[in-house]
Amino acid sequence: MRQAQTLNEAQLRRVVQYCRSRRHPVRDETIVLFSFYAGLRAKEIAALKLGDVCDQTGAVREQFILDAVQSKGGKTRTVYLNQRLRRALAEYAAGLNLCDLNRALFESQKGGHFSANTMCQLFLDIYKAVGLKDASSHSGRRTYITRLANKGVGVRLLAELAGHSHISTTQRYIDVNAEQLSAAVELL
Repeated sequence: MRQAQTLNEAQLRRVVQYCRSRRHPVRDETIVLFSFYAGLRAKEIAALKLGDVCDQTGAVREQFILDAVQSKGGKTRTVYLNQRLRRALAEYAAGLNLCDLNRALFESQKGGHFSANTMCQLFLDIYKAVGLKDASSHSGRRTYITRLANKGVGVRLLAELAGHSHISTTQRYIDVNAEQLSAAVELL
């Protein structure tokens, strides 16, 4: 099975720029950023509730627990949100009614949670529109893990962040290219 394409910074900027032209610009951009900056799967993004990421005052949390029913493999894990994602979430949450923290964080056009399949389709539609034919809903997750690995984060820590039980699974996510190999030998 072919792996999802990892995106470089220019491609990510193109995706974000395109999201801003869509019918639901802030929602779609925030969904994409969740994939790239928290490494969540489409299924996990679709299952998020407003109360997972915001408290009752609307303040965005620095971390939250992804419930076993929300994740793959039925395992709970802590998701850490970086500053860029927290800023995007704060902007997105500012337009939401905070009365019901159990509602879907990202509502579909029909209301309520996206299904995992519709969330995957949303990613495919966005990537296709910007000309990324090998990208999928997993591209953000692969890019997240690869970028952290390239910055020197150890595979054990990456496995924990990704929610993988085995580091061998995490290792398959790390994309290696000629530019990285060339930079690696320059460390000598």
